[in-house]
Amino acid sequence: MSRITQRDIARLAGVSQAVVSLVLNKRTDATTRIAPETRQRVLDVIKETGYAADPVARRMVRQHNQIIGVFTYESVFPSTSADFYYPFLRGIEECAEQLRCDLLLFTSAPVIDGRRKVFHENNRLRIADGCILLGRDIPDDELARLNRESYPFVAVGRRDDAGGPVPCVGADYAAATQKLVERARELGHREFAYVGAGEGAESADDRMNGFRAGTLGGGRHERTAGRSPGETLDALLAAGVTVAVVEGYADGVALIRAARERGVDVPGDLSVVVTGVPAESADTDIASTGFRIPRREMGWQSVELLAALLEDGPTTTLQRLLPCHFVEGQTLGEPRKDRS
Repeated sequence: MSRITQRDIARLAGVSQAVVSLVLNKRTDATTRIAPETRQRVLDVIKETGYAADPVARRMVRQHNQIIGVFTYESVFPSTSADFYYPFLRGIEECAEQLRCDLLLFTSAPVIDGRRKVFHENNRLRIADGCILLGRDIPDDELARLNRESYPFVAVGRRDDAGGPVPCVGADYAAATQKLVERARELGHREFAYVGAGEGAESADDRMNGFRAGTLGGGRHERTAGRSPGETLDALLAAGVTVAVVEGYADGVALIRAARERGVDVPGDLSVVVTGVPAESADTDIASTGFRIPRREMGWQSVELLAALLEDGPTTTLQRLLPCHFVEGQTLGEPRKDRS
């Protein structure tokens, strides 16, 4: 029989692993942060399961610096990135605070070929107990080296294996994109196009896989590289497409604006759904239909997973996929009868 872990206790008690950690470690402020009934429920599950933390692991936890590193492969502070990264960082900060850990943002990494590198001559990763990795594209060779050196880390976003499974917390883009397509099919749409790269990063691959599953292997693929929004719009209309499934939010907004400028009605003449609507948007005149990525929860659970790795080691489930949330919006409707 396998050893009961904190993750098991959290699941059985219906709480987060951070709450279990606070109860187990008898934090001085635990009673103020956790409702008495919740604390008792955790204690009851611990008693029922006979849970006993590995003494060696507990000693290791006490010897840790209680510092969690955060490494970003792109700058997170420019205004163009603020909407994308802010919810991740908020979740990371909130979970770290509950675990009574400090955060250390690694900023000394040199930029090589336009990208930051974790490994360099002044590498300071070991200052932290473990590290959260943020970035749209994380090099496989760096992930493989982190695995090879057994350094505790968690990537935000699903990652393919790199010298072994990569600990990560991602969004279930494939399932969410498939559901968007299926919703459009229920409205009567049959002519679909995926607008975007659809390949490269795991997030793009997952979206494309969901699109193909939803269209039963059909649909067009319109790449936006080297094209203006107007040229993409022309290609979609010429092909008789009634629903454009757009990979990026900015590209979706640009396509809708191009349609408006040309007198093309959205969603009457062309429905546009976006695979990643931000929680708050400056483009308030465009209420896009699509799904919202659980960025804050991804950040939170990344820290939670890292804490589990530090305590339970390889017995921890290394990868989590979180569901995305449908956003109704106003850019998906029934196709015109003369186009369906």
